[in-house]
Amino acid sequence: MNTERRAPLDRRRVAATALELLNETGLDGLTLRAIAKELDVKAPALYWHFKDKQALLDEMATEMYRRMVAGAEPDPADTWQERLLKANRGLRTALLGYRDGARVFSGSRFTGIEHAEQMEAMLTLLTAAGLELSQAVRATTTTYTYTLGFVIEEQGVKPLPDERREGYDMAERARALADFPLSAAAGAEIFEDHDRHYEEGLALVIAGVEARYGTA
Repeated sequence: MNTERRAPLDRRRVAATALELLNETGLDGLTLRAIAKELDVKAPALYWHFKDKQALLDEMATEMYRRMVAGAEPDPADTWQERLLKANRGLRTALLGYRDGARVFSGSRFTGIEHAEQMEAMLTLLTAAGLELSQAVRATTTTYTYTLGFVIEEQGVKPLPDERREGYDMAERARALADFPLSAAAGAEIFEDHDRHYEEGLALVIAGVEARYGTA
């Protein structure tokens, strides 16, 4: 008789296992059946915790967020611009840690209120700088959606930092677009050096917030 005691099955354990599998299977290959097999349980056992795959994705996104902010303390000396930069850089780093990480995060609903502390601190900083609450919300959601959209496109090219999908050879692309020289040359600006392009884009968004709301 096997007397080994297994950890109790709960939402966080299932989500953690799903995140481990994500780098192997990708989002499209991640199934409740595969997760159940990894946990050595029957698939119906998971339906006690998640009614469908989206409910699981919600918990996975929440677990990703928990890990992202664990031990992170905002610097009280930050300007609102610095805080937005740091928060979005941290989000991008977290999403890039998982295959299809941005797709899991996109459209998911947090299952707890762990995000409220960080959100409150960000909105407090922005409103203290002179933005109205609606403007502060627009600033945070616009930078957030920029980061999320950027990483979705980035992971379309590089599912993981050390992996690159076929079909993104710049020399081959340039030959195919030889009659369109600017479009051909733009390939490197679109599909290479994602770190630099992300930083430039994020700086543009934050500069736009400053220009729009008159807050420097």
